[in-house]
Amino acid sequence: MNLIVAADNNWAIGNEGKLLTSIPGDMRFFRQMTMGNVVVMGRKTLESFPNQRPLKDRTNIVLTTRRNYHPEGAVVVHNLDELKEELKKYKDKDIFVIGGGKIYEELLALCDTAYVTRIDEEYRADTWFPNLDADPDWELTQCSEEQTYYDIIYYFLTYRRRNR
Repeated sequence: MNLIVAADNNWAIGNEGKLLTSIPGDMRFFRQMTMGNVVVMGRKTLESFPNQRPLKDRTNIVLTTRRNYHPEGAVVVHNLDELKEELKKYKDKDIFVIGGGKIYEELLALCDTAYVTRIDEEYRADTWFPNLDADPDWELTQCSEEQTYYDIIYYFLTYRRRNR
């Protein structure tokens, strides 16, 4: 299973329910990687999308404890056991965890590959992603050339879980 995230130099990923910044190149990369695949997210992530609608041309799976939550166009599961059962229907390489913070934390152990857009900034934030550079289970295996969007510098990084 994969995850995909944009994080700043401190591994911050969000503030007040929003992304730290919007970079068109990162959005294109996200679309390219997830289109036609399965995206796993929490309720708050789905509710942060335009019109609180699932992403087009992807299977959207929402993990939430709210039993009465039934967004149109999404599969809803209520705990990790239900999620694992639902994910058996798909190939691991086709599944992308897309947030938010709590979902990343809960599902990181199930992931083998992490696609990280590293933004060379330090933003004000209230949500962070685990620091993969400090985690001995993960290694950086790929780093893109420097990318820029106005004065923002960023890189596309790939981390792989060691010895699995």
